[in-house]
Amino acid sequence: MLRKIVLGLIKKMKFLPAPFYMKAYYEYYTGKKLNLDDPKDFNAKIQWLKVFYRPMILSRLVDKYEVREYVIQTVGEKYLNELIGVYDKPFQVDFDKLPEKFVLKATHGYHFNLLVKDKNQLNRKRARYLMYKWLSKNQYKRGGLEWAYKHAKPRLIVEKYLEEIGKEDINDYKFFCFDGVPQLLHVDIDRGTKHSRAYYDMDWNKLPIKHDSIAFIEGETKKPENFDEMVEVASKLAGKFPYVRVDLYNLNNKIVFGEMTFYPADGRLEFIPEKYNRILGDYLEIPEIPEGEKYITQIV
Repeated sequence: MLRKIVLGLIKKMKFLPAPFYMKAYYEYYTGKKLNLDDPKDFNAKIQWLKVFYRPMILSRLVDKYEVREYVIQTVGEKYLNELIGVYDKPFQVDFDKLPEKFVLKATHGYHFNLLVKDKNQLNRKRARYLMYKWLSKNQYKRGGLEWAYKHAKPRLIVEKYLEEIGKEDINDYKFFCFDGVPQLLHVDIDRGTKHSRAYYDMDWNKLPIKHDSIAFIEGETKKPENFDEMVEVASKLAGKFPYVRVDLYNLNNKIVFGEMTFYPADGRLEFIPEKYNRILGDYLEIPEIPEGEKYITQIV
């Protein structure tokens, strides 16, 4: 208990050297020691990437506005959701000119979003407050020193509200890609009501992977008819990164890009059964730091 308290205090000290900080951060959330010289589990390797993997393109790809150009160049504009507006300041968002339904997001972090199903029911004062609050946050310091967000520019975007016939909440397909190869994915359903999740391999076989904090989908989730195209899109977007999660939507057989994530759940959401922490870790090959360098700054 005393060690947990000490670790909790350390994780608030974002100014500490990243290698030292990450060891305390990882142990606080997982109860495991972090060996940055030879990480084994998936989340341990994610912590390694946060410390040592620093190609500047990562800052562009975690930015919900900047990543759009990468998607256009890599797989084509047809996979993008409609962009309604991009803003540097909250006062620039004119609600009167927005459609009745829309999604408002900050571009430089996660969980910075507001889904508006009926503009007439929107509390505009609260929405303004949220926008100012989002833009005042630095995701690098807000989380566990997720390096890719360190240089992301705080901005706001408004996108088209996505809907799927017959569903209250759209399914979210998140592909775990290692060196450009999707190896498994998880499907999230009912995000706005009773969020639940299930993992599948690339042949759509359900895997027995669970999390303590997220309900497991007990039944079967229908495989999208254009699943092969989704895999191809995810693979192309994943490029040569040692690991990235590519999130896609599939709305009545139309694939829509969601985002790219290099540190899922900040590298602290453990897998159950325990063996899958190592199984997924084995997929992630840690790249070598160039001789004489402290970090990896180029994609090989």
